[in-house]
Amino acid sequence: MIKQEFNTGWEFHDGSVGWPARPVEWQPLTLPHDASISKPRSADHPTGSGGGYAWSGVVTYRKKFFVPDEWEDQSVRLEFEGVYMNAEVSVNGNLAVLHPYGYTSFLVDLKPYLNYGAENEVTVVANNSPQPNSRWYSGTGVYRHVWLRTGGRVHIRPWGVFVTTPTVDPVTSTVTVTTEIVNDADATHVTLRSTILDARGDIIDQAETPVETAANTLVIVNRAFTVTNPNLWSIDTPHLYTLKSEVLAGPDIVDTETTVFGIRSVVISAQNGFSLNGVPMKLKGGCVHHDNGLLGAASYDRAEERKVELMKSAGFNAIRCAHNPPAPAMLDACDRLGMLVIDETFDCWRMGKNPNDYHLYFEDWWQRDTESMVRRDRNHPSIIMWSIGNEVGERTGKSNGYAWCERQADFVRSLDSTRPVMSAVPAIFEEMPNSLDAGNLDQLYDFLAGEQLDPEKDEWGTRTEPFGQSLDVFGYNYLLKRYEQDGAKYPDRVMCGTETFPHWAFAFWDATRRLPYLIGDFVWTSIDYLGEAGIGQVNYEGQMPFAAPYPYHLANCGDIDICGFKRPQSYFRDILWGVRIEPYIGVLDPQHYGKAISFNPWGWEPVCDSWTFPGWEGKPTQVDVYCADDEVELWVNGVSAGRKTAGSAHHNKAVFEVTYEPGEIVAAGYAGDRETSRTRLQTASEPAALRLTPDRPILHAEFGDLAYVTVEVVDQEGIVVKHAEHEVQFEVLGAGDLLALGTANPLSEEPYTGTQRKAYEGRLMAVIRTIGQAGEITLKAQADGLSGAEVRLEAK
Repeated sequence: MIKQEFNTGWEFHDGSVGWPARPVEWQPLTLPHDASISKPRSADHPTGSGGGYAWSGVVTYRKKFFVPDEWEDQSVRLEFEGVYMNAEVSVNGNLAVLHPYGYTSFLVDLKPYLNYGAENEVTVVANNSPQPNSRWYSGTGVYRHVWLRTGGRVHIRPWGVFVTTPTVDPVTSTVTVTTEIVNDADATHVTLRSTILDARGDIIDQAETPVETAANTLVIVNRAFTVTNPNLWSIDTPHLYTLKSEVLAGPDIVDTETTVFGIRSVVISAQNGFSLNGVPMKLKGGCVHHDNGLLGAASYDRAEERKVELMKSAGFNAIRCAHNPPAPAMLDACDRLGMLVIDETFDCWRMGKNPNDYHLYFEDWWQRDTESMVRRDRNHPSIIMWSIGNEVGERTGKSNGYAWCERQADFVRSLDSTRPVMSAVPAIFEEMPNSLDAGNLDQLYDFLAGEQLDPEKDEWGTRTEPFGQSLDVFGYNYLLKRYEQDGAKYPDRVMCGTETFPHWAFAFWDATRRLPYLIGDFVWTSIDYLGEAGIGQVNYEGQMPFAAPYPYHLANCGDIDICGFKRPQSYFRDILWGVRIEPYIGVLDPQHYGKAISFNPWGWEPVCDSWTFPGWEGKPTQVDVYCADDEVELWVNGVSAGRKTAGSAHHNKAVFEVTYEPGEIVAAGYAGDRETSRTRLQTASEPAALRLTPDRPILHAEFGDLAYVTVEVVDQEGIVVKHAEHEVQFEVLGAGDLLALGTANPLSEEPYTGTQRKAYEGRLMAVIRTIGQAGEITLKAQADGLSGAEVRLEAK
């Protein structure tokens, strides 16, 4: 069916209209929309620390649209990519669809309710008031795209084209296409024309297949194509093809569908690990939640694409979607940019993790939601695995868990037999001894990493083995200390580190690199997110609760923060993976030297790449240098602080004790006696000006393209002043608006909307949105005591 964007012309208001209908004040809106992100956070909100103390409630949307008379002889549907949650869709006052799950796409057949040649109205109610229902920030509302699908009475079923590549070879590859054709009318004869186009739009192959359709039936058409000298899809060369499927009634095209695909093969085994197109490789992965940081849950295409770009530039080659199907725009970006994906259905099954989460709906809806994910996403070459759950309570056999695992895995395979099926499994928390509850963090994280209380008994292995028998890949969450033990015990098991501690990155990656049956490592997380507040927090008084009190609202555990800025652990990973050669200098603020600093393995030492600490001259501090070379030497103002062993022998890290004095600090790496590279930090002088740097100067004029503008407080030499906290005011002129404004400060109570915000670590992020017209966009920024700045963008 032909897809058209259906995002404009909406109105919304907080709450339901009620019955009888009450007067409300409707506000105009263009989707996507997250109602939670623009409202104040509060300690009193029932979302709690898991939901980032965000507002939740009921939001109602409506759109009036004209339906032409010719639609009476067509099929007409709406496709909602995502509504959080408990969606109720009505057409002209008639309830058309109920859809509880907030993360799967769903279709609405409009035909029974339309008035032709007249104005019609669609209403959507998103009810996120039952709380808590999520372990992370969910957002509220119609937060992804809506599409209008139209086609003939004989049409291709939505998500009804499935492209596979059973034979992949650089000389000759086979492409198989399955097309589902629906006839909503009388029996008729049509022709299916399938055309494969390359990236230039040239026809590679074409076939026409006659199809006899009985009244009100579905017909499945299978066709194979041969592609000679194909351009294979890979992470380095993500070549894409397009399949154009057309239904012809005589000479007339009555329906069309476009499917983008790639020619590639995925093979896994315990003996040889993971290979793409026959090339062995390890998955350098990161877990990613659905939110877009400063934008909340609102899914703009550019925001989804930027997440993938940030991860690619940081050395990642794989994403695990946590813990739900992602936005289609993110998968499209993964296809274009060359990023592998694990697509995941649920965070819980029948056994819930929160009183109002998906476990209330699982038994009635799991099959429909799983089918939605697999059918919608199965043509993406980036997707290499399906995951049927994360840390589900049924993993030990409770609540008939083994049977439920087998049932879901088999159902996924019935929809797509070309990809492996996995589930992510952690420690068995009920085995945790009371002695660990007293706060012995080392013992606690040893336990989570798989350190058995009774190794000979190995209750974890015994209780989870039947669960794993239905899986092609067994996901290990944090279970570092089980990798080699289980590799010997289960020689045919393919393992994947589906969640790993960032602070143990060296050990996790070393095991991944060495063990053939361990196909990859996925850090929790690659990009920070809203909610699950404080799992990566730092405490300077020796105490470390898991959940942080308000106003803490970020997890604070990503390699990359919610603005897209790299954190120290990201630079550590750069060096671990060979993305970066030169050392990284991380300095502890002298005011915290000597304190009882504590954080859990989701966190990191509170260091930064700054040598500017006014008022702390002559005071001692600690400097961590990340370096893959054998040794590293550190100088402060030309005076050596010593040369220390680094590299793999010291997990790529050397620690120095120095005295802070303004000037310059330099680190150099050595392979033997040969210097390989060096890094320097200089002390900044007084804050002097603002600097604006957009991620791209030219945008698409249609509504919703984005520019991310980095805002920095700099001195006269252009050095970022990391301790600057100026309040910055913004103004946008021309063909754009200011969509979001924020920092990575996890304790800020400021909103992510508005026109002013305090800097954090000397910087902010402003997000500019196009408004649907061409022209120049000007962003102006000013702050007391600083020279202002402006930047010009162009919407074309």
